[in-house]
Amino acid sequence: MEELEQSPESYTEHGVEIFKIGLFLFILIVLIFLMALFGNLSMIHLIFLDTQLHTPMYFLLSQLSIIDLNYISTIVPKMVSNYFLGKKSISFIGCGVQSFLFLTLAVAEALLLTSMAYDHYVAICFPLHYPIHMSKRVCVLMIIGSWTMALQIPYCQSRAINHFLCDIPAMLTLALFVSTTLFLVLPFIGIACSYGQVLLVVHHMHSPEGRKKANSTCSTHLTVVTFYYAPFVYTYLHPRSLRSPTEDKVLAVFYTILTPMLNPIIYSLRNREVMGALRRVIQRICAVKNVGRAFCMCSQDLDTSSCISVQ
Repeated sequence: MEELEQSPESYTEHGVEIFKIGLFLFILIVLIFLMALFGNLSMIHLIFLDTQLHTPMYFLLSQLSIIDLNYISTIVPKMVSNYFLGKKSISFIGCGVQSFLFLTLAVAEALLLTSMAYDHYVAICFPLHYPIHMSKRVCVLMIIGSWTMALQIPYCQSRAINHFLCDIPAMLTLALFVSTTLFLVLPFIGIACSYGQVLLVVHHMHSPEGRKKANSTCSTHLTVVTFYYAPFVYTYLHPRSLRSPTEDKVLAVFYTILTPMLNPIIYSLRNREVMGALRRVIQRICAVKNVGRAFCMCSQDLDTSSCISVQ
């Protein structure tokens, strides 16, 4: 067998190519991170500034933006620091904190998406009862419940594991199975049932405008739900023997980095109320600037006239 010898120049060229690819991915991830920060912060400020968006649906949407901000902030800053420092490691405490924040935010987002589905269900199926079923108190309780349940690590009632000691793999198997069932499967069933009822009601609607508005509202939320659940379903419910670590990494990039960037874009481009609120806020800012310029011009004119009179 002949040995393949490679010259130092080939190693150097290979290293330069890897460096270029790494630099390109680094710049791309940083740009996505900045877009996610700008989009979610803009969504939060827009909902806060425009009074027409002070409704339960948009209050829940602002909470989704807050979760997405924290979600991407638990991943990207560590990636950026590792790239700059040339490290590929994380401390034990850092790994624990990152895992805790990641799982907590993932569970909170799943429960929040379920709450948003319930909001759409009540708004379309029971519009006259909407102020009662989705009052401010109910909305606040939904938010508190989502965060409180996300902080809990569930175990089954028997708490029985197939081991002679509390070994980490056995405990993780127990916790992950129950967590997946409670916080991925059950919320998904709730969302599916809510939208099943919504589709029936929309199908029997006689008003084309009402049907169009309902379809627009539901399609936006269903797009976000699909982007959230599809990678999780493939990653956590697909047998590990049928997927590679590279696939897991690609899917992890999708639901930890891309999804927080895409959510505000989806809700802004496909929502007339958000676009209308954005136009009103921009017009208000322009009006304030015009008033400020007019005031400055008037003050300059007064100063000039006073100087002429003194002379």
